[in-house]
Amino acid sequence: MNQFKQVSDGAAVVSDAVDCLRKGGVAILPTDTVYGLAASPEHEDSIRKIYALKRRPQDKNLPIMVSASFDLSQIGIQLTLSAKRLLASPFVPGPLTLALGVDRDRAPHWLSGRDEVAIRIPNSEFMLEILEKTGPLLVTSANAHGQPTAHCVADIVTGLNGSPDLVVDGGRLSDVPSTLINCRLEPPVIERVGAISAAEVLEHLE
Repeated sequence: MNQFKQVSDGAAVVSDAVDCLRKGGVAILPTDTVYGLAASPEHEDSIRKIYALKRRPQDKNLPIMVSASFDLSQIGIQLTLSAKRLLASPFVPGPLTLALGVDRDRAPHWLSGRDEVAIRIPNSEFMLEILEKTGPLLVTSANAHGQPTAHCVADIVTGLNGSPDLVVDGGRLSDVPSTLINCRLEPPVIERVGAISAAEVLEHLE
């Protein structure tokens, strides 16, 4: 049975979300774009639960959210020149996801075997407060695989294959995801256009 909370509950709901994630729960959280399903990478059961809730194929890796660029070096993320430019752009924190390489010698155990990760720093005070307390989280859009993300948590929960442990209602959100740039490639490749246009991204890469 999941718990429903409101973002307007302030510090209490941040504390509830952090507690849930640290204990291995899966939470629906409002980000600065769409609602996300979040779990701690330290709990394998919670990772499996995200895949089950979304009916997500196992070969589709989960994106990572962090609270600041500094966190990336702590988990062995390789930063190319283009990645550094975008991380220093007005789009970060914000709706920009970067695909980056992984240094296996410096990566934590939960990135074992991965050569590439998608990372994002959200422009959401609520999410940043949580990330500062939990460290990096696996966060993916809260929708069944291949389906659009709903605006409201009630519709999201209905569409999932089971129930998350915590649902935080942040009101009606966008259904437009972040823009995804593969910075492992040279020149970088825009793999998904979302909240930031291709023209805006290219301006900061030139």
